[in-house]
Amino acid sequence: MADDRCKPHQSASPCGRSGGWQSGYIQDKRGLNTKIHLAVDANDMPVRILVTDGTRADCKEAVHLIEGISAETLLADRGYDTNDILSYAVSAGMEPVIPPKKNRKEQRDYDKYLYKLRHLVENCFLALKRWRGISTRYAKTSDAFIAAVHVRCIAIWAAIRA
Repeated sequence: MADDRCKPHQSASPCGRSGGWQSGYIQDKRGLNTKIHLAVDANDMPVRILVTDGTRADCKEAVHLIEGISAETLLADRGYDTNDILSYAVSAGMEPVIPPKKNRKEQRDYDKYLYKLRHLVENCFLALKRWRGISTRYAKTSDAFIAAVHVRCIAIWAAIRA
């Protein structure tokens, strides 16, 4: 009797017949994942949406996310506390309300009252993740995934306006 325990299991490939991963999926050591980056206005509505691989740092996409947007303040969490983001926000006429990282040599002051309003961003993510198609990433391509996020945002906006 042959011992086939050392052979890999024969199953369907997650990449289909093309032989490579489908568009928008990034494989890392933890599997296939993506990350949604949002710029949100004061009414919990997304202004700009970017989708990147899940292992990419948030601070790398922040300048792309906020460029061209006019706002008085920039609310973000500690992950966005970099000199590039702070200098871009000041040059764009925004007041950065970002708490400093614990390992910064010179701790900056920030408006703690305004920082409490950052929950608006988290509310927008909560509304998006309530939709099962987005939270489990049913879309096969990144274009379809971004379209699903846009459709969900329009549905949220319509529900607020009704």
